[in-house]
Amino acid sequence: MTAPPVLTVRRVVTTRAGGFSAPPYDSFNLGDHVGDDPEAVRRNRARLAASLGLPADHLIWMDQIHGRTVATVDGPRTEAVPGTDALVTTRPGLALVVLTADCVPILLSDDQAGVIAAVHAGRVGARIGIVGRVLDAMIAAGARPERIGALLGPAASGRQYEVPAEMRADVEAHLPGSATTTVRGTPGLDLRAGIRRQLTEAGVGAIAEDPRCTIEDATLFSHRRGAPTGRLGSVIWMEPAA
Repeated sequence: MTAPPVLTVRRVVTTRAGGFSAPPYDSFNLGDHVGDDPEAVRRNRARLAASLGLPADHLIWMDQIHGRTVATVDGPRTEAVPGTDALVTTRPGLALVVLTADCVPILLSDDQAGVIAAVHAGRVGARIGIVGRVLDAMIAAGARPERIGALLGPAASGRQYEVPAEMRADVEAHLPGSATTTVRGTPGLDLRAGIRRQLTEAGVGAIAEDPRCTIEDATLFSHRRGAPTGRLGSVIWMEPAA
């Protein structure tokens, strides 16, 4: 029996620095839907692809809609995958990109099975079950929950993400563990805490978290801190191990 190829999973999270966009999108904005100069966005995306050592059409983008649709991709694309908030692939060399500016980017992988996913989990998507949907799609592609590793990227923290009390109660009912109180003593949401609990209960084997808060950290884009603004990219891809 031939052994499966050994793959290395790579993950990258961008910041605001190093791009071509003018204020208020300065400077490494990767979002093409926020009002930025399209040519600046194109140059920023080309720079990201070059820095990863991948052709531009091997970066797979989503037309994110705050839903729970999951798309499986198996080849390069020149256009964003329409109407989806999660991507899954088993193909090495395809880099899955999720764009955020306060929502939670989730990068998932079963390195042994060679299955990866990128997820846009905002308040609405997390509440309606995008995480469970993407885990189902990964398992259908050959992943096993206990082998899946997750990275929860920079997002609005529970210290700063203020919402009405009714909204906090509603999200908590659907995403237990997310209700919190902000530093101002007001109702808040910690979506990463709720998602971490959801992943743990689903049997996901390892969960890491980037602790940065997009609202607090000026090196990151934050819609809540200053709209209009740009979007960060969280990227995951597989390559053969050296």
